[in-house]
Amino acid sequence: MHHQWLLLAACFWVIFMFMVASKFITLTFKDPDVYGVKQEPLMLTAMTKVEKIQVPEEKCLPEEFQPTGRVFSEDPMHQPLVHVKRIELLRNVCRDAALRNLSHTTVSKFVLDRIFVCDKHKILFCQTPKVGNTQWKKVLIVLNGAFSSIEEIPENIVHDHEKNGLPRLSSFSDSEIQKRLNLYFKFFIVRDPFERLISAFKDKFVHNPRFEPWYRHEIAPGIIRKYRKNRTETKGLQFEDFVRYLGDPNHRWLDVQFGDHIIHWVTYVELCAPCEITYSVIGHHETLEDDAPYILKEAGIDHLVSYPTIPPGITVYNKTKVERYFSGISKRDIRRLYTRFEGDFKLFGYREPDFLLN
Repeated sequence: MHHQWLLLAACFWVIFMFMVASKFITLTFKDPDVYGVKQEPLMLTAMTKVEKIQVPEEKCLPEEFQPTGRVFSEDPMHQPLVHVKRIELLRNVCRDAALRNLSHTTVSKFVLDRIFVCDKHKILFCQTPKVGNTQWKKVLIVLNGAFSSIEEIPENIVHDHEKNGLPRLSSFSDSEIQKRLNLYFKFFIVRDPFERLISAFKDKFVHNPRFEPWYRHEIAPGIIRKYRKNRTETKGLQFEDFVRYLGDPNHRWLDVQFGDHIIHWVTYVELCAPCEITYSVIGHHETLEDDAPYILKEAGIDHLVSYPTIPPGITVYNKTKVERYFSGISKRDIRRLYTRFEGDFKLFGYREPDFLLN
């Protein structure tokens, strides 16, 4: 009889413990609408009243938003170490409160205008001019089906957004924009910020190979009038004038006058909002020979298209050229320029130039 009472008591104890434990269940779930975003566990705390917990039903995405091809891996174990470190550095700098004003921006229409869409292969590409963007546009134009090969694309079509078949992310509704940002493979390319500015200066104000006269006849005179120290000089825009304009904390009043032409020299932060948008890969111009094939592979399109041949040495950082361009410019002006672009230097792992440290 004594053993029967002990057995009965043990049964009641097990039932009691099971009821208590049921109140502390931890549930996790995944929402396909936020693919690639780290899912946080939903913790259920003790409740005085038992409530019915409803786990959200799995949502069916429209066919055009279903991921295709290779699933984009965010598992560091499946990515080369260099790309893992780049994303880690970016996230760490984004969290640095001291650099917040230099690393964060609003995802405005200006940013959405910079992002080109390939719906067919679920790709978003943020344009960062003077970093080999023309070639990436050609890749996307072929993927979108406007031309069958890169070689067939006329140069005057690449940057003609009425004819190149590359929609901008800004052309979609808010809900469609959000879905694409959540689901698509996203990437952009960077290079040393100061070398990029030199490239922009040479391309727009010295050589101007695409015959864009407004740079020399409208933008250059506006910069000269405001920033040239010696007003008796009659030379065209000099790199010193350009640096003084870019480093001026009040540069925005001229930016407004220049309109979208400023995309060739504004910061990567202003162009692509890297702390607000979770990019899949960030390529570097200096290692493009390795990064381009990696990006194509990660996007699941390496069997469909190849990045155009890269001329030998063209992507190598030219320290001598950078030092030569900055050699005649005052430390004060260079320091002000660096202050504006410090976010770009820190976010993407570029060293502060030696001529600023001496």
